[in-house]
Amino acid sequence: MATKKKRSPNMQNDSWVLIAPGSVIDSKRTDNEPMFVRLRNPATDVASMYMLGNGNSGDVQLYEVKAFEEDYRSWFVGQKVQRDGRLFFVTPMDPLYLILPYLMKSGKEAKFQPVDQMVMDEEFPACTRLLSCMRSLTSLHHISDEKEAGDLKFHRYSKEKTMAWLKKKVEKTVLVLKKKNFSVGEGVKSSTYVRVKMESDSSQQDYLSYAHGLISEYISKDLSKDLRNHLQLPEPTSPHETEPPLKKRKLSDKPVEAGEDYTKFNSEAFSRKPPKKMTAAQKTLAKVDKSGMKTMASFFSPKVKAEKK
Repeated sequence: MATKKKRSPNMQNDSWVLIAPGSVIDSKRTDNEPMFVRLRNPATDVASMYMLGNGNSGDVQLYEVKAFEEDYRSWFVGQKVQRDGRLFFVTPMDPLYLILPYLMKSGKEAKFQPVDQMVMDEEFPACTRLLSCMRSLTSLHHISDEKEAGDLKFHRYSKEKTMAWLKKKVEKTVLVLKKKNFSVGEGVKSSTYVRVKMESDSSQQDYLSYAHGLISEYISKDLSKDLRNHLQLPEPTSPHETEPPLKKRKLSDKPVEAGEDYTKFNSEAFSRKPPKKMTAAQKTLAKVDKSGMKTMASFFSPKVKAEKK
């Protein structure tokens, strides 16, 4: 679908091409018109684009917006050419990921507070719209302790509950990866994501590590490290911990693949082997006096013609 957004009164409307769930533009509902909002990214702490729109149950849903971009690409939108050739993907996202950093910040005060007093940001005032998502208010108990006083609810950040909630996220991601037969661990080349091993070679730890990397895209680095410790996963050996590791090649009697490092054949391990021991006949022939004898090659050399006088 294509949607329009006015950037400023002095500019014409621009159009973007998006792939989004049909519920986002449900024509039967006009109270929750899809809206782009700038919010603080929970992983990078900088501005990112999100969308608020209709959910499957009719309530307000948060959507993540990602763009696929190529050079020298444009779109035909109606009778016009849209020079912005990016393709946007809009997918549902759990609003707790964006609310979590605000609860963690207010949690330093170690006191119960109304959630609308914790989710506040002068730089990103649209963050208060996250509380309009029905899923936000009904799921706060996953990351906070709650107290009720009359009709009011008060919350306080709970690290213990947050770790348990994130662990469930990782475990659910593992189930999806297995169901989709997604290759993880050492059975995947990070450069091409080509499967080079049987699926049975991927251990539960491989799946947990891969799922942890996916969830880490939505939480801070410190929280990602705490989650890794909570899952009892080993420290990554590579800085690119979310990428599947390279295939480990071993020497064998099979032909060397093109991707191998040929310089290893210059090592001492691959030096020329000593000649085998001579037989008794070879030893006897070696003792014969060969002086004055012609070499074998001389019998096959061309004959020199005598010059005519």
